[in-house]
Amino acid sequence: MSGRMTMRSKSYPGAGRGDILLGFVGAFLVYALWESGFFTVEAWSDFNRRFYQNFIKDDRYMMLVDGLKSTLFMTAGATVIGVIVGLILSVIRVAHNGGMHIPVLNKLAETYITVLRGTPAMVQLLIWNFTIFASARDLNTQYIAILAFGLNSGAYVAEIFRGGIESIDPGQMEAARSLGLTYGTSMRRVILPQALRNVVPMLFNEFIALLKETSIAGYIGIDDLTRAGQNIQALTLEHSQPLVMVAIIYLIMVMVLTKLVSKLEHWLSRGRRG
Repeated sequence: MSGRMTMRSKSYPGAGRGDILLGFVGAFLVYALWESGFFTVEAWSDFNRRFYQNFIKDDRYMMLVDGLKSTLFMTAGATVIGVIVGLILSVIRVAHNGGMHIPVLNKLAETYITVLRGTPAMVQLLIWNFTIFASARDLNTQYIAILAFGLNSGAYVAEIFRGGIESIDPGQMEAARSLGLTYGTSMRRVILPQALRNVVPMLFNEFIALLKETSIAGYIGIDDLTRAGQNIQALTLEHSQPLVMVAIIYLIMVMVLTKLVSKLEHWLSRGRRG
């Protein structure tokens, strides 16, 4: 028991100071709200009236629900595209660095990663919608957004996968090739499963970043979660509660996903120790 307690205390040396800081910030916020009159009967009555106006009347909360569905749909679709594109790009770059003679493919992959990572996602989204697919008006705008976000994410996922593959001992590839396996088979059956185990937490972090990044989809007319809050603003002329509610929904999703990533990292590290 003492050994387990010692290990836990060593793993979280700053936990006590973090709790104190969090408590101080919470106390300051409560004090600020108290001074502003937030806890008075009049303030709560006005809050309830505006809350009803923004979310209950005419079932306006359903605009947020539909926006959330759109956000999650775009995030899931873009994640699938990003993982596929990133895996292909990373394999090309690793294979070239490992001695395979594919300079053209490597240069294309390197250029793709540089351009997509070096330009804002919003600019890419606008180019895809108003330039590349300008004449395809019958195409669902959500699919354009999924493609734009997915290709952008693929550039970041490629570097995540490349780092994970290169972290594997080169001797494992040599051992697989010495057993008569081709390069592709060695990569698919030996290297990639181990690399994937190493990069899964980072892929989840990319998924979280992608979830927040989709908030710019409203620029091309998609009623995502953020745009839903703006639509409620336009109906009620209320500028605080709708966007605060949107922020709270994003925060809850990110906190849940971050907790899952933390548990996943703990499980993977325990598996390695075992």
